Amino acid sequence: MNLLIIGSGGREHALAWKAAQPDYVTRVFVAPGNAGTALEPKVENVAIDALNIEALADFAQANAVALTIVGPEAPLVKGVVDLFRSRGLRIFGPTANAAQLEGSKAFTKDFLARHHIPTGSYQNFTDMDKALTYVRDKGAPIVIKADGLAAGKGVIVAMTLAQAAVEVSLVDCAVGVVDFAFAVLCAVYPFSLVAVAVLADHDAEAVMRGFYEVSLIA
Repeated sequence: MNLLIIGSGGREHALAWKAAQPDYVTRVFVAPGNAGTALEPKVENVAIDALNIEALADFAQANAVALTIVGPEAPLVKGVVDLFRSRGLRIFGPTANAAQLEGSKAFTKDFLARHHIPTGSYQNFTDMDKALTYVRDKGAPIVIKADGLAAGKGVIVAMTLAQAAVEVSLVDCAVGVVDFAFAVLCAVYPFSLVAVAVLADHDAEAVMRGFYEVSLIA
């Protein structure tokens, strides 16, 4: 049996290492893999980018891959599971629609509110000035956070309104920690803003992990 792991991080290394252990597994391909996966017995790196989902599906078909396991979020959001399923290929992971819960914080907050799932209050913005007004009304400390995929990184806790205004105006996010009971979360993504109030003491660990690498979005 051949398996395919999509991704290049430590998570994918662990998946490949474990997947290769059963005797019935012949080969574990990792696309693109890393230096660690290249050293594992029965594991072979494949030079295909994790976002090149068409090439990944072609490879799975050509190499009799019995099951594909997706590690990173980006190919899930792009629809790798949908594509594989359309070709009759077995793959483990959520569809593109389901992956929106990870791919967009605004989508997730809207989903939670729509289905009456307990979550902090929030508001969406498409206007920077209105977002700044909201931030000023809520006051500091305030968390500035980007929507979209974040590679497990980035959120800034603005301890003053001046700092918050700079961060929102620049659409700039960096790693931060929330260590107070109540915070307002302002998520920024291309052409849109999301301001979210969260009870940090209910979800402190998740907030502290943060997400989104420092970036400027035009």
